Amino acid sequence: MFRVFQHRSSGTHFVELFADGLLCFIAALLSAATLASPLPGVSPLTQIITPTILLVAFSFALVMALLYSFVGLYRHRNLGLVPMVVRIGFAFLLGGYITYLTLKYISYDGYAGSLVGYSLVYLLVGLMLYRGVAWVVRQAVGTRRVLIVGTGPDARQVCTDLRAGGQWAGYDVVGFYPTTEQTDRAALRGAAHVFDARQKLVDLVREHRINEIIVAVREQRGGGVPMNDLLECRIGGVPIMDLAYFYERTKAEVPVDSLKASWLVYGDGFVQGHARELTKRLFDIVSSSVLLLLGAPVMLMTALMIKLDSPGPILYKQERVGLGGKGFMCIKFRSMRTDAEKDGVARWASKNDSRITRVGAFIRKTRIDELPQLFSVLRGEMSMVGPRPERPSFVAQLREQIPYYDLRHTVKPGLTGWAQVRYAYGASLEDARKKHQFDLYYVKNNSLLLDLQVLIETVSVVLFREGAH
Repeated sequence: MFRVFQHRSSGTHFVELFADGLLCFIAALLSAATLASPLPGVSPLTQIITPTILLVAFSFALVMALLYSFVGLYRHRNLGLVPMVVRIGFAFLLGGYITYLTLKYISYDGYAGSLVGYSLVYLLVGLMLYRGVAWVVRQAVGTRRVLIVGTGPDARQVCTDLRAGGQWAGYDVVGFYPTTEQTDRAALRGAAHVFDARQKLVDLVREHRINEIIVAVREQRGGGVPMNDLLECRIGGVPIMDLAYFYERTKAEVPVDSLKASWLVYGDGFVQGHARELTKRLFDIVSSSVLLLLGAPVMLMTALMIKLDSPGPILYKQERVGLGGKGFMCIKFRSMRTDAEKDGVARWASKNDSRITRVGAFIRKTRIDELPQLFSVLRGEMSMVGPRPERPSFVAQLREQIPYYDLRHTVKPGLTGWAQVRYAYGASLEDARKKHQFDLYYVKNNSLLLDLQVLIETVSVVLFREGAH
């Protein structure tokens, strides 16, 4: 039952969001305490703990935490200083203005501008202290020492990923432990030390104080991987990951090249269940109804712009493959010329497709062209979040060339999806393979929190022109 609401990736995201929201709440209370006039015989705490102040503090915390998510502060782990300052500044300005309007709306009897100003100042100081303490704690804990079993291309890629920073900034690659696969020492030069395979793995772990082992070998049968030594290390308390689990944790994707049917059968995830289906359907109905009400003016304006920009219908219908491999008619605002596929051959849309109209280019970048699909969500043909539906001709092609492609059809297709917020624009077989790995991650780990995270990150993608269409 708990799985309906939580998954591993969104856990960290919402913990950070809650921590920052709590910091905003405290900053608003401190601001109110600063502005409160001392009253004889009345405790300062009693003066600020009032329904009005608590409502203001809660509103400020909620708005700021959501804005942090919308500008991508939790989505990006390696933002440079300037982009981070710009995004935080945008969140501060917009959040402060929304809070100011809230104070005016509830007829706050104090100085609304001063309360917001002090709240932002306290928040800025709190953020610096909070991040500073977090950095000191990370330094005190130290780095986790990692040993990579394998010396092939996968092992080198794992080493590169671990040294790229982000969530793995506290990890240090001690070296590679060779297996029966051929070792290209020239390719490994400068990456990390290559140990002698004649040394026992258990002794290396003890000697070099290894905290974690990653088995970066696709084929583990035939005695190439020292399973008995790995088992002894595991019993000794050293965590061990294979490639599939490593990439699921690091990149939130499921690599199809190293995927085995046994991993799908015996591993966790890939569970829907009645409780999950019910919560997802309720979430779809509520969220699509709200978005239709809020987006009605935008949809009317878009329809008018399309009509004035180029001849042809306003809406475009196209058959797509949905839940269980069944077809349905997907409705979008028309973004291409009417003769885009006059020869009847289905083609992937490219990034700078010449078939796209002027209005079409704008509505595709902002994803306004997808808004009519909200009606498909209400009808139950689609969901708010899920793998993007493909055309039957593409599905037939991709099913033959991408392993486990039909697993994406075990859930409803989505208006937006994990692949759309995690991968850049793609219009090739290799891009489809890469996006499928993100879709597999969603199918395996789908939950209400993951749906919320995708919707929040979609706002970031639209605002900063990131991700794929």
